[in-house]
Formats: sequence, C-alpha cells, structure tokens
Amino acid sequence: MLHLAAQAGVNRSRRDPAGDARVNVVGTVALIKAALDAGVRRFVMASTGGAIYGQATRLPTPESARAQPRSPYGAAKLACEGYLGMFGRSHGLRPLALRYGNVYGPLQDGTGEAGVVAITCTRILTGQAPVIRGDGRQTRDFVYVEDVAEANLRALHSRRSGVVNIGTGVGSSIATVVGELVRAAGRPIEPETEPLPEGEVRDSALDVRRAERLLGWAPRTDLRSGLERTYRSFQSAAPGRAQDGPKRST
Repeated sequence: MLHLAAQAGVNRSRRDPAGDARVNVVGTVALIKAALDAGVRRFVMASTGGAIYGQATRLPTPESARAQPRSPYGAAKLACEGYLGMFGRSHGLRPLALRYGNVYGPLQDGTGEAGVVAITCTRILTGQAPVIRGDGRQTRDFVYVEDVAEANLRALHSRRSGVVNIGTGVGSSIATVVGELVRAAGRPIEPETEPLPEGEVRDSALDVRRAERLLGWAPRTDLRSGLERTYRSFQSAAPGRAQDGPKRST
C-alpha cells in the first residue's frame, strides 16, 4: 500500500498545528490500522526530508542525521514514522517511509501556498509576477515527480523497512528555480519579494546513497529539463494564453 495523502502546507501547519496533527498523524494511524485489518502488510508512506531534518549541519543530509523539525508539519511526519515503526514491531507490518525532497512536476496544484514551482508557473501564466520570499538564496532539494513515482514503485516491490531519502543530493536556490521558469516563459519578468516566514529552514539537500543501495534508485531528471517540462505542461493546460506582461500586485 502507498500512502500519499497529507496536509502538505508547512505554513498552514504553523497556523493550525492541531488541525495538521489530526490530518497527518491521526489520519495516518487510522489508515495503518485499516490496512492491517484488511490484511495489508506492505505499507509505504510519503514522509519529508527537509522538514524532518530541519536546519541540518551536514548537507546533503543522510538518514542517520538527528531529526530536528522546525514546523508542526515536520513533527507530524516524524510522529507518523514512529507509529510505522511501532506497528512494524508489534503487528507484523512491513513499513517504509520515503523522505521526499521538494517534489515538483506537471499537474501539481499552483493555487495553494505550497509548491514554489507550481505557484510560479501559475502566476506567470496568469500575468502575475513570481514571488520570491526573502533573498531567494535559500536552497531546497527539488526532485521531479516521475523520478519520485519510480522510487515509489521500487519501494512497494522491496522488502526494505525504515526510512529512505528520495531527492537529488543537490540544493538549488529558490532564485535559481524562479529564474529557470522565467527563462522557460521566454520573456523578462521581474519577481516580487516578500518576507521569509519565521522559522523556515535555510538550506536542504538529501543524501540519496541509501536509496541507490537499497532500492536501486537514483534521480534521472536534471533541474533545468524538469522545470522546462513542468512549465510547458502548465502552459498547455492554461485556459488562455498568458498576458504580455505580469501585473504587479498592489
């Protein structure tokens, strides 16, 4: 069984930590129990890398690094991993938590508050300027959705348990990502800036050698081509053509 459902907004979890826990912790525990009652023994869960490791001292960060989440979302995912381990020890579950980097790609929702790639694509295609929080130098491990899908399949067919990072091993700045999407749009657009949310992790990159060793998996899509493909998918799905230039918010 593959469990991907979650409340995925880090900032939303800060505004409503109890609500985040109800969805991500209580919901996951209920799903694990239902799976066991139905005779399911293999349980693969989407967890998080950057939000669990927090401001790691070692980059790329291996699974052996100390967990130090800085948001309720990260704490909830860590709690879910704890429940997975408990059910594995006491009920015969064969669990594996995949600690994803920042997953992006076609069909991602660009209307919410999470997912800078999807949000930026949506803003550009609706005639709005991209938004960069802070100085834009903060880094994330952006991993393309097709690569993640392959990791999911390999995890389901594996008998490995515990936790495994799924990323690229490379931290890319938000400014770089926005710049690549502007380049894909083919016209100069000046991003707007806004303050960085309090407590946000500055840098994140995941060591993926364990995924290579245990699952035979490695990322295949480089950042530029992944962002290009993502932007083109949003462009082809847009109801109308983008406007000549972005509107500046007031």
